[in-house]
Amino acid sequence: MMDTEFLGKPHHYEPRRVFGQSAVDWQDRVDFSRLRRERLARVRQKMREQGLGGLVLFAGDNVRYLTGTFQGNWKYNIFIRYAVLPGDGPPVLFETVGSDLECARIDCPWLERGRIRPAMTWKWAEGAEGRMAEKMASSVVAALKEHGVHRERIGIDVIDMRGMEALSRSGLTLVNAWPVMSAARVIKTPDEIELIKQSTAIADAAFWRIKHEWLKPGVTEAEITSLVNQFLYARGFEVVYDIIVASGGNTSPYRRWHTDKMVRQGDLVIVDISGMGPSGYFCDAVRCFKVADRPTAQEKALYRECLESLQRAMDAVRPGATTADVAAQFPEYDDDRYGSVSLQQFGHSIGLSLYEGMWISRAYSLEYPAPIQANMVLALETYAGKPGLSQTVRLEQDLVVTDSGYELLTLMPLEEDFLAP
Repeated sequence: MMDTEFLGKPHHYEPRRVFGQSAVDWQDRVDFSRLRRERLARVRQKMREQGLGGLVLFAGDNVRYLTGTFQGNWKYNIFIRYAVLPGDGPPVLFETVGSDLECARIDCPWLERGRIRPAMTWKWAEGAEGRMAEKMASSVVAALKEHGVHRERIGIDVIDMRGMEALSRSGLTLVNAWPVMSAARVIKTPDEIELIKQSTAIADAAFWRIKHEWLKPGVTEAEITSLVNQFLYARGFEVVYDIIVASGGNTSPYRRWHTDKMVRQGDLVIVDISGMGPSGYFCDAVRCFKVADRPTAQEKALYRECLESLQRAMDAVRPGATTADVAAQFPEYDDDRYGSVSLQQFGHSIGLSLYEGMWISRAYSLEYPAPIQANMVLALETYAGKPGLSQTVRLEQDLVVTDSGYELLTLMPLEEDFLAP
């Protein structure tokens, strides 16, 4: 057990105490065996609480959370691999046949022989879809029968119609697995928080490069996107999920994808970095810069408006509070107008996926509050803009919920020029 008396707080809550990504013999860094063990234990606990006999998981981040396996983001949502948790038995991975299956057997010794099996794929099989889906269902049922839970309620996370029909015909009683997986994943272990800290540290460094090296008149939004991608991958990111670069008029209304627009002197530039850092854990942060000029009085006012609403939302985060307390600090926006989520005045949990556990929006959080708990990691993001403005402002911070409040994980400083009188 790490002695943190000198630190005054748990190591994983301290954003400036970040372990290196490599393993060493002299320091207890991320323990991946412990990480896999504790994630599996959380799933089992939540499965028992929901009264389920087993789980069938197709979503790539759920499969990874349960089994500790990863073979590229491209496999996350095309139904060519899946995992089964049969009651108190060990998880079984059904991996894509061929070299992928052999790689899994080589890479994942914690899944003993017999627990990595050939996946039966059915999507895009044209006339053979029905037959192949039946083979998939048979493989799932066999794994559940081995532990005598096939007659119990079985949770499933995501499936297409053909697969659902095949599993239903197999006699399984299928229910929604997301309450189990969301409840397990939304509370992070210390190792998970450490990996998110590593991701945010890399993103902070990318923002510094943007501000001090890359962002200048004549560069394009696409070029900034390219440079950020290159930097993140070189520093250990597994997948760059998306880099949003919006400059000048593309900030009003805020265009959430990059174009080939050239950045001009005096432009505001909003950059949103989201991606899977070391071992797949996300960061999601936004900064807004002024290019080769000082901000105007109107731009300063917008920046302060955006920051103040973000700070109020962060200050509402603490154990015992709810998502309603956070949402109440967001300005009224289209979430109120339409009763749906804009993802602008917004909050969400991050982890092995960009959006996991819960969203926070005025569309529903005020009426359907969810509890804020210690060891959640949240991304909170606000926006300041209205029709008629030539440019607007957006900011986003990542934070971990501590025993008494929160610790900010994204440490790239905010723009002093915008905050000066």
